[in-house]
Amino acid sequence: MKLIIEGMSCNHCKMRVEKALSSIEGVKKARVDLDDGSAVVESSVELDREFLREVIDEAGYVLKEIKD
Repeated sequence: MKLIIEGMSCNHCKMRVEKALSSIEGVKKARVDLDDGSAVVESSVELDREFLREVIDEAGYVLKEIKD
């Protein structure tokens, strides 16, 4: 699953989003790409899209789009 996230600009942002996503139960791997403002999430379960928005929002960023 690929997430398009607005507001990330530095390595601190990258680490913060990766940590937030990795804390979700069922997430095996979360990798952020600052160049295109995205995160790729690998999980063992179906992730609730609204919950993903909340997690990204609580980290201080905006989830713009989710691509499967």
